[in-house]
Amino acid sequence: MEPTYGRKEPAVSSIAHREFIHLGMDVSKDSIAVAVLAPDRDAAEVDRILHDADSVRRLVKRIGRPKGIWACYEAGPTGYDLRRLLASMGVRCDVVAPSLIPKGSGDRVKTDRSDARRLAGLHRAGQLTPIAIPTPAQEGVRDLCRTRGDMVQDLTRARNRLSGFLLRHSVVWRGGSPWTERHRRWLATLSFDDPAIATTYSHYLATVKLRDTALESIEADLLPWCEKDPFGDQVQRLAAYRGVTRIGALCLAAEVFDWRRFPKARPFMSFTGLVPGENSTGLTQRRGSITRAGNAHLRGQLCEAAWAYQHSPNVGAGIRERQVGVPPETMGRAGPSVQAVPTIGRPQERALGRGCRHRPRARRVPLGRDGGRGLNTMIFPSLSARSAPRLSEPSTTRRSTAAADPILAGVVPTIALRDDVTGAPIQRQPPANGSTAISTRVHHRGGSPIHCAPARRRWLARPPPPSARGDE
Repeated sequence: MEPTYGRKEPAVSSIAHREFIHLGMDVSKDSIAVAVLAPDRDAAEVDRILHDADSVRRLVKRIGRPKGIWACYEAGPTGYDLRRLLASMGVRCDVVAPSLIPKGSGDRVKTDRSDARRLAGLHRAGQLTPIAIPTPAQEGVRDLCRTRGDMVQDLTRARNRLSGFLLRHSVVWRGGSPWTERHRRWLATLSFDDPAIATTYSHYLATVKLRDTALESIEADLLPWCEKDPFGDQVQRLAAYRGVTRIGALCLAAEVFDWRRFPKARPFMSFTGLVPGENSTGLTQRRGSITRAGNAHLRGQLCEAAWAYQHSPNVGAGIRERQVGVPPETMGRAGPSVQAVPTIGRPQERALGRGCRHRPRARRVPLGRDGGRGLNTMIFPSLSARSAPRLSEPSTTRRSTAAADPILAGVVPTIALRDDVTGAPIQRQPPANGSTAISTRVHHRGGSPIHCAPARRRWLARPPPPSARGDE
């Protein structure tokens, strides 16, 4: 392959798909920019047609031999009707993921014609990733589930507007959780002296009631689809898991619609955007928050369901009803044997420090002997209430750590080290005030030993300065 420096379009020499006539289509609401890339050419010819069925049929008839045409276009607001139309004519068509299209960092020119040429060239080179296409029935149920999500967002906005309006006028609810029956009765008793403010409040309250009614209506329309095709069987199995209601299971099934696409958990988590971001180079590793580069509807449903696993795996009346008739193999995975996720982060901090945040590098771990075998591990102090001070207490200093540790309060342990060059043992005792402490990153899972690096051992093995030996 010859170099492509400075070119707007790469010179594609791949012969993987050269037996097809490739069509790169940049689809908009009114028109379609079509780049026709013949098998014996490296430059595509671009044409523009109207976005309707008759124009697409004339284009295919003009090119000829539908079985030898392979088209592609980006997934977007125009949906899948164009792909279904081409498939009915015998034309092979791929709908590609826009976020996975290779793009040059220096390419600042974007037009419909250049996008169509780029799609045709990359498609023939095999560098585009097609997405799965739902059937019309699956797409209809998915649209109905997403409509419910829109209704939930509208209801949340209406409630926030009403709460903000009341806060601006110093009317605050302090009787418990908001938007309960008790809170609604309190809202119905509010009145204002100013007529304009009273009219504004009545409109905000009416909007909240309207959004509540719309959400109840859409949920009533969704319930029958939980028991019939195309997702009735999937809903029955998904609803057996804790935290997944029937409507939530229907939303999950409608977003995935074919679980065989994901043979392992890794591609499924990448599809949902629940994988950590990373920016590593050389010896430096940087991992950040989740990428969120995936299906937002599916990710939201999974995060809501995951909150149920912070509690003990008790089987209530609702989940017991949903588990009736579930296959035994599904019950083996969704039964009460699934233990609750260990409490880490904020729940654990509230239990120990009552709100004090356990930040990395905020504690120091004193050194001790490892069963008489010398210093080879650093054990984190236990996070139980008996063996560790409260996180809210000022116990991160060296003196307080030594005073609180039962080992340092008694006999000072001897650190057995060996010189890296001669191999002779080096005897050294840490001061009783616990000053020989290594700052570590606290592992949020707790209690996992981290081995001391050789460079750290060599630093500890240095002889004390002359002032400490008394050689002055």
